[in-house]
This record gives sequence, structure tokens and C-alpha cells, in this order.
Amino acid sequence: MHNRFFLPIFLFLLLSVFARSQESLLQSGPMLGYIDMKEALLWAQTQDAATVDFEYWDLDNPDVRYTTDAVQTAKASGFTAKCIADRVEPGHRYAYTLRINGQPVPRPYPTEFQTQPLWQWRTDPPPFSVATGSCAYINEPEYDRPGKPYGSDYHIFTAMHAQRPDLMVWLGDNTYYREPDWTTRTGMFHRYTHDRSLPELQPLLASTHQYAIWDDHDYGPNDSDGTWVHKETAWEVFRAFWGNPTYGLPGQKGCTTWFKYMDVDFFLLDNRYFRTPNYCTSCDRTLLGHTQFDWLKAALAASRAPFKIIAVGNQVLTTNNADETYAHYFRAERDSLLAHIERENIRGVIFLTGDRHFTELSTYKNAAGNWVYDLTTSSLTAGSYAKAGERTTNDYRIEGTVVDQHNFSILRFSGPRTSRQVTITNYDADGKERWSKTILPNGELEK
Repeated sequence: MHNRFFLPIFLFLLLSVFARSQESLLQSGPMLGYIDMKEALLWAQTQDAATVDFEYWDLDNPDVRYTTDAVQTAKASGFTAKCIADRVEPGHRYAYTLRINGQPVPRPYPTEFQTQPLWQWRTDPPPFSVATGSCAYINEPEYDRPGKPYGSDYHIFTAMHAQRPDLMVWLGDNTYYREPDWTTRTGMFHRYTHDRSLPELQPLLASTHQYAIWDDHDYGPNDSDGTWVHKETAWEVFRAFWGNPTYGLPGQKGCTTWFKYMDVDFFLLDNRYFRTPNYCTSCDRTLLGHTQFDWLKAALAASRAPFKIIAVGNQVLTTNNADETYAHYFRAERDSLLAHIERENIRGVIFLTGDRHFTELSTYKNAAGNWVYDLTTSSLTAGSYAKAGERTTNDYRIEGTVVDQHNFSILRFSGPRTSRQVTITNYDADGKERWSKTILPNGELEK
């Protein structure tokens, strides 16, 4: 009698212990990468070599389960795994479970994603939202500079998750390499592993699709450029930890990519890999490199999206001739880009920029009658630029949009296909609204 009940209990306890042992192998994630109509990228990192896959199912038909191809994590790639959910249909919502060594690793927060819908020729594009921000410094005292910690307010990621954005676009300085990190793969993998494991970050990663560019601090040392001798290693590590659809233009390296979400085109640019040194006056001065610059101009002219979102690390529109703004060191290239936008009558251009450790919204109306915007959002957790509005000048700044504390922005796209608009709302680390502006279909701000 006792043996009959002892065996099932023993097996249950054995399986519970085994499941917990697989959970202990999880370093960070799961994270959602890019999302399209027919596939989604799912990411996770383990602490040691392990087999990773994901089980997923349509919430409207939970009895039918699918499994991604399994990936064996390895030290050479930081024990990261990218798995593709390729048995999905447009416009469906799916739940998923991370599995390590064949055992589920349940998370204490929702793990779901929704594929892009097939709305073209059928309905108006659905509304959607995009979170954005830059400059995320996560303290690690043994490697930080002495004194007051530079990073804080990690609960900002909880506030971002509470907004339930569909996407997030990281605008660079997504991690901060320190002196022990810059010059080795080991150091770079350590920094990303440490920061990606932040507990407050995990729910946001698991339910919002993440896209990213880099800036100097997650590429190399401060103000680093195309001469950085370890940029190939930085590129390798960036690819291991992010789930962008591509990395670089055809035949080129770097973090450049493009994607469409609903009816909006997103151009994610690389402002470091091809950059000439800031102070080299005799160099052929370029921020983006000639190939990337020419591609951007042509791709913008080809786009028929109501909004063209251009993510790049450095501010574009500001008239402040200081720091690493586009116009400070590369004015000719910046002016050439804006002239192209004007000449080609390209409408709906919104730059997303970071770097500055304060937030502001800039705009101007070009000779073609079109408004161009630059939303700078900084910083997420790194030190902020106190009294930024008083200490910096910018003729294109929209009054009331300067924020000099930790903050993030949400862009909400809505409206019928032929009359789309976007509302930009900025929030502090506690999720309190700081300001909100709506760009109407004609490009003007709502009064």
C-alpha cells in the first residue's frame, strides 16, 4: 500500500527538483526580438552550456502546441540562444514557455507575443505603441568609479512595462562598457550579461519586442569612432544580445537595419562603425559612412509610410553646437540629409535620438512645407544633465519638453490609413507623465 503511493510522490519530487535545476541555469530572459507576420524571434541566455527551445501556442487554440528548433548555447556566444517561432499566422496572439534541456522554465510574469496583422487591402492599420529611451547604466561597484553610483532608478523598467508597449527601440548606450570591458570579448560579454540580468528588466523583455542601435558606450570607449580596433568584437557581442532582423547593410557590418511595423517604416542607423574621428579636420568627415548615408537617402525617398522613424545615437536637429550632435562635427552631412528630405518632399520624418542625458522635442518646417521632428529621450538610468534647459540652447526646441531626470517616451500611432497621427508622451521613472504632444496627419502639432 505504501509503495503504491510512494513511487508517484517520488517521481513528482524528482521532476520538481529537475525543473528547478533547469531554472537555475537561466541567466536572463526570455526576451522577444523582432516580430513579423510569419515568424518571431525568441531569445534567452543560460549560465552554462545547455539546450534551449521554446514551446508556443495560439491563445485561441491552446491544445495545439509548437516548438522552435533547439539551440545549444556555448561560451563562444555568451551562452545566448536565438530561436525562431515559424509556425505562426498574422494577427494572432501566442503564449510561450522557455525550455532548458527539455524542461519548462516558467516565469512569474506574462510571456506572450502577437504577430503583425495582415491589414493591407483589408482594414485600416491598427493602432500600436513604441517605447524608446537611451543611456542605461547598471551599477557594478567593483568595476564602477569610486563615489556616488552613476546608475539608479531601475524601477523605470517596471514603469515602462506598465505601459504595455508593442515595441521598444533602444537608442544606444544600452549598456556602459567600463575599463575592464573595452578591449576583450570576455569583458564585453561580462558587461552585457551583468546588465541584461537586471531583475527589473525581465518582464519588459518578455512581453515587448526589442530592437536596438548602439552608441559609443555599448560600442567602445567614450566618443569612440570607426578607428576603434575592437569594433568587430563589439559587433559580435551586439548581435549575440539583440534580436534585430538584420545587422548592417548587404556587404557591410554594423548595427544598421530597417523594419516595418503596421504602416510605419523604422530606419535604425549606425553612428559609430563608419564614423570619422570628431577632431580630424583633414578627414573625409562622415557620421554614417557614404554607403549607409546613400542608402538612407534612397530608402527615405522610396518609403510611402505616413511616418518615417529614424533612430540614430546623436541629436540631429538641435542648433546647440556642442557635444556629439550631428551638426557639431558633421554639419555638411547633416545639412545634406535635411536638404534631401526637403528636395524630395519627404513627409512624416521623426528622428529618435539619445546620448545627451536629458530629453527634448525639436522641430522645424522646411521650405517644402513639411515638418521634421527630433525626439531626444535620455537617460533611462544613467546620470542626468541637471538644469539642461538652462544650460543648453536649441532654437528648434519645443517649449516645455525638456526633462532632466530619468525618463522614457512612448509613441502611440493611431487613426485611419489616410490620416495617421502619433502622440508622443514622456514619462519619468515612476511612470508619471511629464508632457505629451500629438503630431497630426498634416505634420503639425495639435494645438
